[in-house]
Amino acid sequence: MKSSLRAIGLRRPSRRTQARLSRAMQGVLVVLFVAGVATGSPKVAINSALALAVTALPSILERNYEVVLDPWLALWITAAVFLHTMGSSGLYNSIDWWDHVTHGLSASLVAAVGYTTVRSIDVHHDDIAIPHRFFFVYILLFVMAFGVLWELFEFGLDVVSARTGLEMPLSQHGLDDTVKDMMFNALGALVVATWGQAHLTGVAESIVERYQSRLP
Repeated sequence: MKSSLRAIGLRRPSRRTQARLSRAMQGVLVVLFVAGVATGSPKVAINSALALAVTALPSILERNYEVVLDPWLALWITAAVFLHTMGSSGLYNSIDWWDHVTHGLSASLVAAVGYTTVRSIDVHHDDIAIPHRFFFVYILLFVMAFGVLWELFEFGLDVVSARTGLEMPLSQHGLDDTVKDMMFNALGALVVATWGQAHLTGVAESIVERYQSRLP
């Protein structure tokens, strides 16, 4: 992963830099939440509140479970939910490509969770041996399956919104938009399947070590 970052001209952020950037994004999310409540916009308020909860995940993992995430990973999680919340606050309607960016980034995060889970099982159980090449295919299929469920979830929210008149935090924007969403989901999964496995293996091993330390 380090060599991959150097190849594209990116330097690994320090924990101080990651913390500052995360706090800045959290500050914006707080402002959006307050604005959503003050203006009576449940969509903005709900998305902001959920995003704030997710941005606290790296700190919770480190404090409660002693799983220390790499600064890139922590920033990755925060940026994914931050950009989505910014989009739901108005940027989705004003910037055409914003939805594509957030879908690709969110899909890469889903891919990371799926890989870390299965890799942890592979490391923990001696009787289970998953070939390295299988992970590439698994990540793609996992993200695409999750993407289908997500689109069905958004469709369900649209149905509820149409029947009740309530504003939902998520919505679909037609068949063309759904197809494009799936394309960028696949792109995010492809990035993780190609470059992210080496970086995420350490996270999986850390989770396994923490789990095994709690066994009697």
